[in-house]
Amino acid sequence: MNLRKKIADSAWLNRSVETVITAWIRMAHGTSRWERIGFEPMDAVLAEGEPVIVILWHQRLIMAPYLFDPSRGPICTLTSTGRAGRLAGQVLARFGLGTLAMKSHDRNVALTRKVMAQLKAGSSVGMAADGPRGPARLVADAPMAWARASRQRVFLVSFSARRVLEFGTWDRMWMPMPFTRGCLMCQEWDNNVPRNADAETVEHHRQNLQDALNEVTAASDAKTGRAG
Repeated sequence: MNLRKKIADSAWLNRSVETVITAWIRMAHGTSRWERIGFEPMDAVLAEGEPVIVILWHQRLIMAPYLFDPSRGPICTLTSTGRAGRLAGQVLARFGLGTLAMKSHDRNVALTRKVMAQLKAGSSVGMAADGPRGPARLVADAPMAWARASRQRVFLVSFSARRVLEFGTWDRMWMPMPFTRGCLMCQEWDNNVPRNADAETVEHHRQNLQDALNEVTAASDAKTGRAG
């Protein structure tokens, strides 16, 4: 094992990085003015004890702890088994969000069974529509399969902020700066994908979901003066 891998696999180093990221997210949220828009329908469903599916773009994943309130019901967020995925999962866990690690070799059928088990147990499921490796802003097949199989209500969420750090990752990951103005936005995606839908119909709904998620994300940007 080379030195770089030893450092990357260091439990102490990973805990330190998790602590720094967690503290930054809390500081960015606590020192800024945030507007919450459109969360009432999702909160009402959760108040009835029903789980939901929550979808966002991977770029906006960092504020997931404030896009779903775990005090309203349990949620399981999907992460990869890679180093970055494990790190993200540990950060989310510090905010009370559960995680479900997805192995890269898992087939859609196996993943669907895992997700269905979570929903059946009463846990909501959160996922990045284009994660964990992209391409960015393209809805993968899996979210469509899970929405189609579960028949649970689907909510699209996004955050934006006037000032952010943008990382040079495949998704151009955003992290809000402290002392800024931000927006947290939620909108229900009310398309019903028939269980017996053919490939053309599924593709139509996939494109609809992609467009709707782009619209929610753009709307949150507009609220913080980042549009255009």
